[in-house]
Amino acid sequence: MKAFLILEDGHVFQGTSIGSTKEVISEIVFNTSMTGYLEVMTDPSYAGQAVCMTYPLIGNYGICYEDQESSRPWVDGFIVRELSRIPSNFRCEDTIQHFLEKNNIPGIAGIDTRALTKILREKGTMNGMITVNEDYNLDEIIPRLKAYTTGKVVEKVTCKEKYVLEGDGPKVALMDFGAKHNIARSLNERGCQVTVYPALTTAEEILADKPDGIMLSNGPGDPKECTSIIAEIKNLYDSDTPIFAICLGHQLMALATGADTHKMKYGHRGGNHPVKDLQTGRVYISSQNHGYVVDTDKLDANVAVPAFMNVNDKTNEGLSYVGKNIFTVQFHPEACPGPQDSSYLFDRFIDMMGGKQ
Repeated sequence: MKAFLILEDGHVFQGTSIGSTKEVISEIVFNTSMTGYLEVMTDPSYAGQAVCMTYPLIGNYGICYEDQESSRPWVDGFIVRELSRIPSNFRCEDTIQHFLEKNNIPGIAGIDTRALTKILREKGTMNGMITVNEDYNLDEIIPRLKAYTTGKVVEKVTCKEKYVLEGDGPKVALMDFGAKHNIARSLNERGCQVTVYPALTTAEEILADKPDGIMLSNGPGDPKECTSIIAEIKNLYDSDTPIFAICLGHQLMALATGADTHKMKYGHRGGNHPVKDLQTGRVYISSQNHGYVVDTDKLDANVAVPAFMNVNDKTNEGLSYVGKNIFTVQFHPEACPGPQDSSYLFDRFIDMMGGKQ
């Protein structure tokens, strides 16, 4: 069946429908990873977005449900150059086609993903529609595309109630703004007892549980939309409890302490982004997924200083907070499926909490 990807600037790509045939409007972004498409689809940070995979062949090892980064996929749509319909892997349990159909996610295959990516890089991230309707009307569709916003998506992806992963080490409070499973797993495997809290939990409730440290997770959307969460994070900052934050959590901590964020032209999404540790000069290859960045020009040096920098475009990738046991990173040290270069940051966090008990 024919399918069409329509961008808000009027570009139309024709391909083949994969997955659900429902019509969807979403923000269109691209991811440069060669593997890990299931982790991408199940990463809550992609809520409100349709993802174009730049690697040309997707699906060759099928679906391995153990690799999901949440209980369900969150992407609005999936865009590929070529879909492997006969996967081959000893762990394979399903095909992408069936996975998309089962979860009612529309997709499109057979388009020039290189051309699409060049458009998004040159003009910036934009909204689009995936549809199987051959009688589409651009004059009617484009105003709808331009009006679309992802809105407040953190409330949509967070857990409904708190739960605990038992451990005999430090007690960590993990704020779930759309946390990937491997954040809690990375802490739990190091012995931590991890209590996961819904995004709108108050600082008072978290601190009443007397955690040894607090983890602020990744998540979707514009950080400035999270006004009530930012206020609670400021209270956590004032508590002097050790804090480690990733991705959206990094941005929210910056906003809570007076810094600013802005939307990037097309963001960083993939498993191959180099970041430089500004203290040691060492460069790590990182996994990333974000469309917003902390504005270091408006950073108060008495509050926080840059700790990591993106080697490609010099944007901020992490902050160290002055006089506080707090550090935050824009990239993903839990990185499933990889790379694992920066997983040592979890060990640094455990040391901040007094080490393994």
